[in-house]
Amino acid sequence: MSNSTATIPPPPPGYHGWFLYCRDNPDDPFCMDNVRSYYLYRIWLPANAVLMALFGLSLISFVITYAVTRRGLGFTVAFVLGIICEILGYAGRILSWKNQWADTGFLIQITCLTIGPAFMAAGIYLCLRRIVYTFGPENSRIAPEMYTRFFIPCDVISLVLQAVGGAMASIASQNNKSVDLGDNIMIAGLAFQVATLLAFMVCAADFGLNVRRRVRKFGGDAALDQHEAVRRVRNSWRFKGLLAAMALATICIFWRSVYRVAELSRGWDGPLMRRQDLFVGFEGVMIIIACLALNVFHPSVCFREIMEGAGGIGSKRKAVVSSGSSRSGERTPEGKSEPISDADPA
Repeated sequence: MSNSTATIPPPPPGYHGWFLYCRDNPDDPFCMDNVRSYYLYRIWLPANAVLMALFGLSLISFVITYAVTRRGLGFTVAFVLGIICEILGYAGRILSWKNQWADTGFLIQITCLTIGPAFMAAGIYLCLRRIVYTFGPENSRIAPEMYTRFFIPCDVISLVLQAVGGAMASIASQNNKSVDLGDNIMIAGLAFQVATLLAFMVCAADFGLNVRRRVRKFGGDAALDQHEAVRRVRNSWRFKGLLAAMALATICIFWRSVYRVAELSRGWDGPLMRRQDLFVGFEGVMIIIACLALNVFHPSVCFREIMEGAGGIGSKRKAVVSSGSSRSGERTPEGKSEPISDADPA
């Protein structure tokens, strides 16, 4: 476990190796300079503490927003679970700063920080259906509900693979066995997440281009849903900010996932594992940007008028209303909006 085994003396009496000695005596200066730990660098405490604090603030913001609006339960649950994983992960890294030869902190961070963004991706997938209905379902090549029905199961598969792989790697590490199988399963889960995110971005971009094409061809009144509340939301700066925040968050999570695949692909001793600066930048900073962007432009706030009574956008009933109103520019037959169900998960 040393960096220069030729100059390392025998371990103290009662220990079979320096690693075990350093685990029990982490403050020994000899360990700091000569005995490699679970990490290939010394944990940088300030960066990890700041990230944990920012995730804590983001978590509080998501909880308060839901408590005030009582909307977007599915989105909130997804991000809360993801952020809790992030907080636990950085708590594990801070724990490792105190003793980087103990496996507890290392295993907490490798598992929690790996699976956390998968929950957040699920929250983003839930929002695309509502965005499609805001512009009009006829602008989408596929039924709006199919976005959720396809991407959410894919995200669950990714999450399960990452969780199972992390658990297997943790158990193998604690038993001093090879972590290759668990590592490979984690990589498979991350790679599947990358593929799912890429497909999601392609579908979202295709929808956006299709909206633009139809507006140019038919004009905004004919191409877009003209329901009064939908039109008001669509033209608001909050909704435009939400679209930008969703795009930013998706790109950040995608970038982070690609990095983690590359990092883990060479094993826990790979060259990228030695780069704490890349880990902080591409893992921590990317994910906190995604969270803060959606704290500021929260769907429950940006979709508030629709959620509080615009014909149940995102529901099958709204699909019928939208189809008729986008062609005629008229409101619902009753002349008033119908409230959306509080049970709507997005």
